[in-house]
Amino acid sequence: MRLLILGGTWYLGRAIGELALDAGWQVTTFNRGVSAPDLAGVEVVRGDRERPEDLRRLAEHGPWDAVVDTIGYIPRQVLDAATALSAVAGHYVFLSSVNVYTGWPNEPLDDDSALFACPPDADATFGADLGYAGQYGALKAGCERAVVTALGADRSTVLRPGIILGPREYVGRLTWWLGRAVRGGQLLVPGPATRAIQPIDVRDVAQFALHCATAQIAGAYNVTAPLGHGTFADLIGGCIAETKADTEPVWVDPDWLIDHGVEQWTELPLWRTHPGVWAVDSSRAFAAGLRCRLLRDTIAETWTWMTSGGAAITGKGEAARAADHGLPPDREAELLAAWRQAGQAGGSAGGVS
Repeated sequence: MRLLILGGTWYLGRAIGELALDAGWQVTTFNRGVSAPDLAGVEVVRGDRERPEDLRRLAEHGPWDAVVDTIGYIPRQVLDAATALSAVAGHYVFLSSVNVYTGWPNEPLDDDSALFACPPDADATFGADLGYAGQYGALKAGCERAVVTALGADRSTVLRPGIILGPREYVGRLTWWLGRAVRGGQLLVPGPATRAIQPIDVRDVAQFALHCATAQIAGAYNVTAPLGHGTFADLIGGCIAETKADTEPVWVDPDWLIDHGVEQWTELPLWRTHPGVWAVDSSRAFAAGLRCRLLRDTIAETWTWMTSGGAAITGKGEAARAADHGLPPDREAELLAAWRQAGQAGGSAGGVS
């Protein structure tokens, strides 16, 4: 197999490249060469997808049995790339997001839920009136349409991951909880402990992307861990167990946290009270071959990576997201003190653990 990865130097793109090389594939990567070192053993083509002449030059290195686009965000650019590569790509896999659904994160979703409307040739200004999350989802939906427009439905796979965790994570979600757990002491955690979550390991997404490429599995698929995969208690307990720290979780009522201005999703990573955030049905992907490792394994292997010299990509834009995640220690201490005081005064909400 010959594989082209648009991206391919960090996190999901790198995981795809590593698995493909391990399987004996010939791998080409196309990127600007500014974010991270290239994988050893790949053919590197430097270029910028915003430059049509770079895409034409890239196509001259083909053909490939499959192309995987891990970095597409602007429909017009995705359309240009997919069009330039259509004659030299056997199958095309595009990494999208559950954000393409108009109902996320407010309602349960399946693969046929309503999508944002966005043309396949939209530029970066499309959907500016939708806010950051809405615009991101709309643009990703336009990217999906761009791929199908250029390749046709029978040569295209669209994957819609939810939250991806695992080694080399750069967003700062699981890595923050592990880093916080190892500091020990009382750990503020949003209740209830039984809240279901369904993040998926980066290597499982990568494996499914390669499976779709190899088997030429067309269509659109949600890519999350199964419903009921784990709970917030599994997440926090796993982090404490792996770090072997003297850490005591303090489960705090979510309404109380909201009343005290704690930002969901960022200040306490992976915590969100919206009913659809962890209610994404990926049964179609599992029927097509998706497999998902246990949450405790993702936690353990991420901690091993962190304690073996692993460091996430940092920089500007997408690579700067970790700075927005986690409670500062003084803010956490203030909240814990206020929660204890509320409990002593009879204001502690029950049923959070």
